[in-house]
Amino acid sequence: MLFNSYVFILFLGLALAIHYLPVSWKAKKANLLLAGYLFYAMWNPPFVLLLWLSTVVDFIAGKQMYQAENPAKRKALLAASLGVNLGMLGFFKYGGFLLDNFVLLASAAGIDFHPAAPDIILPVGISFYTFQTLSYTLDMYRKKHAPERSLLDFSLYVSFFPQLVAGPIVRTGDLLPQFKSPRQTTPAQFMQGSLLLTLGLFMKVVLADGLLSGPADQAFGAPMALNIIDAWLGVLAFSGQIFFDFAGYTTCAIGIAAMLGFSLPDNFRYPYAAVGFSDFWRRWHISLSTWLRDYLYIPLGGNRAGKVRTYINLMITMLVGGLWHGASWTFVAWGGLHGFYLWAEKWVVSRQESRARAEPAMQPVIIEKAALPLRSPKARTLALALLTFLLVNVTWVFFRAQDFATAWRLLASMFGLVPDGAALLPTIDMIKVSVVTVGLLLCHFLMRNTTVSALVQQSRWWTVGIAWGLMLVAIIISQKSGGSFIYFQF
Repeated sequence: MLFNSYVFILFLGLALAIHYLPVSWKAKKANLLLAGYLFYAMWNPPFVLLLWLSTVVDFIAGKQMYQAENPAKRKALLAASLGVNLGMLGFFKYGGFLLDNFVLLASAAGIDFHPAAPDIILPVGISFYTFQTLSYTLDMYRKKHAPERSLLDFSLYVSFFPQLVAGPIVRTGDLLPQFKSPRQTTPAQFMQGSLLLTLGLFMKVVLADGLLSGPADQAFGAPMALNIIDAWLGVLAFSGQIFFDFAGYTTCAIGIAAMLGFSLPDNFRYPYAAVGFSDFWRRWHISLSTWLRDYLYIPLGGNRAGKVRTYINLMITMLVGGLWHGASWTFVAWGGLHGFYLWAEKWVVSRQESRARAEPAMQPVIIEKAALPLRSPKARTLALALLTFLLVNVTWVFFRAQDFATAWRLLASMFGLVPDGAALLPTIDMIKVSVVTVGLLLCHFLMRNTTVSALVQQSRWWTVGIAWGLMLVAIIISQKSGGSFIYFQF
């Protein structure tokens, strides 16, 4: 079931109506749990069993792990949880990928191996709910929180339908405590949630699908090299598309949760206004980047074991982040390229810090430059932000391309290495991409230190009403059959 479908609007209306009936809080939670399972079952009903298995295993393992004093037993329980969750994720998401690579290795070794083609269907959102339940298990192993005693509450934490299939990946302490007492939303909060839902649908339906998906598909699907303008516009179209698509989903999720009386964390903070790549990952897919930081980068040693180990830990984290997105070497290359960018940024910062220590008189200026933030002169900040944005677009080529041949062909076109590239995009598409990209960047720069909610509170009611009405009209005009969200495949 898609947020951008009329079926979901009916589903949400029914869920809200039942949620606000004068019944017990336990009955309301049971209604939300049932809604979550029904929402997930609309894609493929049997896969609800995987969701339930992950829930039960981590609920039991987490409680016993927290209570166990024997280190060996605690490690065995953690291994069981990791084995079940990562085993399911590995089979359904990476089974075909591993088999294909095994066949290639066998062929390189002179072994003629032709297995039957695997017929594996990827359960929607499996990467998201797997990481969410694993965060609970890992927190129990560290005894960071007390174990959850209510199976109903824990099941609802795993299957809360607004963020079930594409995040944000919510931590135990952020959502589970909200199920402990009845949640009431004020009319103002309900209206704010409705506005966020509308904004998210506008980002997805009008901007991502209506204006940008076509040019992006043309550029990445072209069998020939393109001229430099068409190549860049195609990549910029995808850059905007993936932001509006994914941020649109999480904006919808946050809005729906607010309409139900719950709070979800932000997953995006205007990432295309980032100054440097550390800043980018503090703004893009925040729930994943912080998950990787807390459960992978820091346990590997983080930056506590010297520079070389820091660089290794950083690259491992980004490679895993790339592989999390998809079972393809192009995703690994995307993660590796981001890891390289972070390497380069750390190297520059460390050199500037060394110079600052060697030249105390220059220290205030150098430290400002080393941190790459907001106190830098506006022109320099803008230049660094635009450079970051352009380099991020280079990484999107690997993220979107079906194979390396397509990626190299498009990169060669972008950097003018193909003298006779084809002119592919019609003028109207070139105008659409240019206008939306400029508007996107301006919006991110103007909003980089605030939020939509804060902006709404500062605006006049009639201004918000006009903007809201225009978005609704645009959604209705643009809505077709409803395209799936990009991150559903992850």
